[in-house]
Amino acid sequence: MNQPSFSSRRILRPVRPWFIGLSLLVALVLNLMPLGRAFWLPDWVALALCFWCVREPLRVGMGSAFVMGVVMDVGYGSLMGQHALAYVLLAYAATTFSRRILWFGPLRQSLHVLPMLVGAQCVMLLVRLAGDAEFPGLEYFAGALIATLLWHPISFVLLLPQYRPENKDENRPI
Repeated sequence: MNQPSFSSRRILRPVRPWFIGLSLLVALVLNLMPLGRAFWLPDWVALALCFWCVREPLRVGMGSAFVMGVVMDVGYGSLMGQHALAYVLLAYAATTFSRRILWFGPLRQSLHVLPMLVGAQCVMLLVRLAGDAEFPGLEYFAGALIATLLWHPISFVLLLPQYRPENKDENRPI
């Protein structure tokens, strides 16, 4: 008989709203750090939004995505609304498929997240191209691929505060 995986045996505590806000703020700071426009850097805000929309669709949704997108547009000085539109569509897709994504393990979850992240980058690219920008080349999508590879480690880190202790306390019923 197959043993359940380690993650399926763990009971998670409810997430605290301040932790969601802190993780989104850290993602925003990572995105706005002056590291240049390196093509290999993932969009940390998109990754964090996607994670929280999958895990907590009732707490993080399209409203949060819109606000984060406007902040990113102002922070980058880019065409107003390109990040907001992309993040809202990403949040919609992640919320819509959240129950399906959570059914799978980390590798298959990342395979579900990849088209959503690439789709968000395609929306931003289409808005830029509509504003007479040049096509940046296919390396533009490397950030989405790297973000997909980071899905499992980021999921592990963001779920750490929710894990219950391994040792059972005899004074607690669960």
